[in-house]
Amino acid sequence: MNPKNTLTGLFDDIKNSLMYLKEKGYTALPCSEESLNVLRAWKEGAVAAPPVMPRESLEDIRNDIGDCHRCPLCEKRTHIVFGAGDPHARLVFVGEAPGDEEDQQGHPFVGEAGQLLTRIIQAINLTRDQVYICNVIKCLPPGNRNPESLEIHTCLPFLKRQIQAIGPRFICTLGKYAAQTLLKSQSPISALRGRFYDYGGIRLIPTFHPAYLLRNPDKKREVWEDMKLLMSEYGADRG
Repeated sequence: MNPKNTLTGLFDDIKNSLMYLKEKGYTALPCSEESLNVLRAWKEGAVAAPPVMPRESLEDIRNDIGDCHRCPLCEKRTHIVFGAGDPHARLVFVGEAPGDEEDQQGHPFVGEAGQLLTRIIQAINLTRDQVYICNVIKCLPPGNRNPESLEIHTCLPFLKRQIQAIGPRFICTLGKYAAQTLLKSQSPISALRGRFYDYGGIRLIPTFHPAYLLRNPDKKREVWEDMKLLMSEYGADRG
């Protein structure tokens, strides 16, 4: 387990909890003198810090999502599309949102764009069983429209927990919403792709979404350049 990843996930959880409390109207949190003394002791090294909690599993996260009604997307979805693949994958592909076929089957990237993603994965000498595939949001947006900020904000903590549970070495984001969300950037995907970024100690490379490639096949060359970068770093990391 990468200690940096664990701490990053812990800080994200704390931030999300504080944001939730702020939205509920809390302006202060009580803390006893005893608790403050414990914190001071940790800082000074007088007592051992509490042990790091065991990493939760993907099953734990899926159970926590349950029959989600946290945003309006629940009203028209058929299935929650959680993710699929190796729960300990070294490489995670993150898309934007399920499409119609994914919504019907409950699995990510099973339509025409998913078939293209399968070929891309095979081209870098891997199989779908060797990677993990998921999306930023887990439910089909009406009319297969783009994800909205509320939907992304609601689902993002679950995506972060998925990434933390898997503990990958690499992430490949597919499309602008996945890249912009994880990199906290407003830059277009055309400007973001083509290089690696650090995401909490994980190497992240953005590229175009397979559905975009179906409409713009001339962009496949740029995706292949991204995949060659990924293959090179993936192989070097394996040693």
